Amino acid sequence: MSRLVSIIIPCHNAAAWLAATLESAVRQTWADKEIILVDDGSTDASPAVARSFASRGVRILTQPNRGAAAARNSGLRAARGDFVQFLDADDLLAPDKIARQLEVLLARPAGAIAAGPWGHFAADPAAAVFTPEPVWCDLAPIDWLVRSWTGGGMFPPFVWLAPRGLLDAAGPWNEALSLDDDGEYFCRALLGARQVCFVPEARGYYRAHRGSRLSANRGERAALSSFTSIELKARRLLAAEDTPRTRHALACHWQRFAWEQLADAPGPAAEAIRRAALLDPDLAPPRGPVAYALAARVLGWRRARRLQLAAKRLLRR
Repeated sequence: MSRLVSIIIPCHNAAAWLAATLESAVRQTWADKEIILVDDGSTDASPAVARSFASRGVRILTQPNRGAAAARNSGLRAARGDFVQFLDADDLLAPDKIARQLEVLLARPAGAIAAGPWGHFAADPAAAVFTPEPVWCDLAPIDWLVRSWTGGGMFPPFVWLAPRGLLDAAGPWNEALSLDDDGEYFCRALLGARQVCFVPEARGYYRAHRGSRLSANRGERAALSSFTSIELKARRLLAAEDTPRTRHALACHWQRFAWEQLADAPGPAAEAIRRAALLDPDLAPPRGPVAYALAARVLGWRRARRLQLAAKRLLRR
């Protein structure tokens, strides 16, 4: 039984990597596919690279620079597929990634969402490192969120293959978010799903590079986006299940935000710590390297973390 898959690629100034990404989309062994590239106001050679793939079935949409979430929404509006594959313009898919996941999804009851393993690479995807994490297995959706937010790992957008109906029910990407827009979006999708199906053979490749990457953003705007994303996720998860395990998972999520943002956004970090304590008063302090752990015993984890960050800044000079 054939199913059309829409591969949606948001792109902003990714010319150095875009050809390889488009090649990985074109070479998918699942034949019934459409590839939609949304150029989000690129000022480099990305549009020219994309046009070089037009004869191979890549459809190109253009818009002023409005961010990755807006580009993905534009792609969704244009997509005709029964299933949707998101793919950032610097990442790669194994040739049989979609075919492997569809084989599983079409054999399961409607409403499941598929995932698969992913690895980091710098120049050669053949050298990608795949490190299994606790979420690399079949799970109920809330179990996946709880496991992920308590240190069990995460998935970048390209890992998922989702039925279009599931994404339509979840609603569009939140264009007010920048950092962690994918976490908020897939939280909504997962809470509407029947099951997470992990397909070990369906590999994806996350490119580590020195260019611009949304997940590397820092500063007040990025911190506020991440804060808002967790706030939205918390409301949805607690509406679906308000239990000690979900409260603990959200407390861990808030604490992780505070750990990452103590230097760049001390105000939101302090509020995150307060919310974590309300959700789980017995939450253990975050773990870290030996020097940090020793300092935390005397000074408390927040002061120890600030010292750790200050030492890193000095070493970079």
